[in-house]
Amino acid sequence: MNSTKQSIPKNKRLLSLDVLRGITIAGMILVNNGGPVNFAPLEHSKWNGLSLADIVFPFFLFMVGISTYLSLRKYEFHWSVALIRKIVKRTLLIMLIGWGIYWFDACCKGDFLPFSHLRIPGVLQRIALCYGIVSVLAVSINHKWFPHIAVGLLVIYTLILIIGDGYACNGSNVLAIVDRAVFGSAHLYHKSPIDPEGLLGTIPSIAHTLFGFIAGEILMERTSLKEKMLRLLLYGFLLSGLGFLFQYGLPVNKRVWSPTFVLLTCGLASSLLACLIGIIDIKDKKCWTPFFESFGINPLFLYIFSELLASFFFNFHIKNILYGIILSAVPCKYIASLIYAILFVLLNWIVGYPLYKKKIYIKL
Repeated sequence: MNSTKQSIPKNKRLLSLDVLRGITIAGMILVNNGGPVNFAPLEHSKWNGLSLADIVFPFFLFMVGISTYLSLRKYEFHWSVALIRKIVKRTLLIMLIGWGIYWFDACCKGDFLPFSHLRIPGVLQRIALCYGIVSVLAVSINHKWFPHIAVGLLVIYTLILIIGDGYACNGSNVLAIVDRAVFGSAHLYHKSPIDPEGLLGTIPSIAHTLFGFIAGEILMERTSLKEKMLRLLLYGFLLSGLGFLFQYGLPVNKRVWSPTFVLLTCGLASSLLACLIGIIDIKDKKCWTPFFESFGINPLFLYIFSELLASFFFNFHIKNILYGIILSAVPCKYIASLIYAILFVLLNWIVGYPLYKKKIYIKL
């Protein structure tokens, strides 16, 4: 059983949380659905470095940590049959949906039994593992140890990277070796030597989610909104500062989910959340938020829908047709790619907006 610092009252829902989730999901859909060429910020870094496209998934994982705190708080962080059922069900469901997306893509290609080469790691699989593990920790260990656990995981992962040549962009990288041994080459991501959601990368991803969990705890403390905002801003500056400091020995790298990548992106996410609290929840400037709220109240559902729709469009050549139409009107390939990606985001918004207006929450 876990003990917390204080009894936390039921605070009203912070609109800034939904907006940040929405910005993140809209961003994930945008960067995943461009054309053949894209402006540099919308492309993932080839190896070391950080682009705008690189921060959307880590931002979402940070938000998973916050959501985990808010969800388990309802159970007062005590084990119960209902809580065990909830954690197990949600973990398995998200993981199965992740595999289902790959299966759907294979079916669209005419391969209805792709199990010999179906990719096992993935974005949703990583989210599922991090949610499940952090949930178990949250009801088993006193939360005051979470910063120490997160730092400890990053230190362990740093040693793995150093000893195992973890920054090598080839098959000799320990991350690639472990993934091949556990999953088999046929079940991995093939567009780079390193699977970006591989097994060992789950270690820093758990730390990442724990940092989000700590941010959730800050949000629910008995303090004013201004104090929450300032604490999150300080928290963000601390994490980002550490990320910048250690990048000289440990480059920021999304594909290996490097410790500096964790620190920097968690810091940026916390800082952005603090800014959104100031703008939306304190200054009450909300006229621009409904678009992102539409994505933020059903984030996983809309992400899954976008992945299925993107697979359908690609495999049945709808994407090529639409992109060709845009390109015929806008000769610049980069601008045409951006327009297609924006239109694809808007198409998903058309699905999410009625759910938002009718306050329909699709929980996974």
